[in-house]
Amino acid sequence: MVNVAKKEAWNKKRLAYWERRKRRRQQIRLYAKDILESHNFRRCRAFIQHGDVSVRKHCLRVAECSISLEEKLKRLGISCRVRETVRGALLHDYFLYDWHKPEGRPIPKLHGFFHPGIALRNAAKEYRLTKRERDIIKKHMWPLTVIPPTCREAWVVTLADKYCSLQETLRGKRERHA
Repeated sequence: MVNVAKKEAWNKKRLAYWERRKRRRQQIRLYAKDILESHNFRRCRAFIQHGDVSVRKHCLRVAECSISLEEKLKRLGISCRVRETVRGALLHDYFLYDWHKPEGRPIPKLHGFFHPGIALRNAAKEYRLTKRERDIIKKHMWPLTVIPPTCREAWVVTLADKYCSLQETLRGKRERHA
């Protein structure tokens, strides 16, 4: 009887998780349909970010994680602009080259320092960016990019990016050593 109750509780938690994830993905589509459908964002499928995760998939994960963080902050009474967070998260690594290949990098071996500026330049060519979206893209690599973020949304994406990057990198290493 106890095992049945535990299993039901676990199934309920699992269902709630998938419902939250579905809601976050709907928010991403609502706020960034133009980005998701753009030719260059689709091209990001071909570029690897961490391990075997594409830049596109990484940016989607960062957007989902950012929404999750903002939901937690909202429960603490701290509000953020979800639309700008989602759009900034999707464009934070919009550098449009394979940084693993020396011939693809505009600045050899310094990708971590310079890609936020390149991503901002690429995004600004295609989209009308708000001040917050620019801050998110330009400063998401803090502390490598010496100047820290200046808005909550940029801090949220910066933290989400670090979390997702660590997960993706460790998952790749764990699978290679298994």
